[in-house]
Amino acid sequence: MPGDKLTEDVIGDRFGVSRTIVRTVLARLYAEGLVDMQPNKGATIAQPSLSEAQDVFETRMCLERQVIARLAEKVTEDDMESLQRHVELETKANIHDGSAAIRLAGEFHILLASLSGNKVLARYVDEVVSRSSLILALYSRPHSSDCSINEHQQIIDALRQGDGQAAIDAMDHHLKAVADRALLSSTSDKHRDIRSILDRYAS
Repeated sequence: MPGDKLTEDVIGDRFGVSRTIVRTVLARLYAEGLVDMQPNKGATIAQPSLSEAQDVFETRMCLERQVIARLAEKVTEDDMESLQRHVELETKANIHDGSAAIRLAGEFHILLASLSGNKVLARYVDEVVSRSSLILALYSRPHSSDCSINEHQQIIDALRQGDGQAAIDAMDHHLKAVADRALLSSTSDKHRDIRSILDRYAS
């Protein structure tokens, strides 16, 4: 969660890597806006302000509109099948694993961007989706991911029909819904064991 302390020794121990590698990774995450680093205080998961969160979602909407506009001009049947398979994975995960469903929801947008054929655009979408996930962890209220899956399907359906504007409108509606869920303050558990959290990934 935002605010969790990232201790170099703990991370290095859990992943079996040196502190030098840990520092390199933390520096990259800092550059991407996912980690805060302060002299003599170490690293923590970033805690974006509400104003920063609004800026992130505004930027994300601009980027993803361009993704859909490009994709609508060049989408192939293979692309459509890849997107449809991903939504099917989301649907299965939503039933069995909530954390996987959240991850897959973000990866749907990264997949769209990668299919657009613009590598620079895809890189920025990847970063802004990660920052959005951080904001959701900090501010959002609990909700069912069924709505997100249905919204993803609407985007796919519009692309399949060759209606670029309808696909852009569907994406706008979807991201506005995500932002509405994200930009509501909520409390979080401040007493969390970073070791147990990292164990899920290190194993």
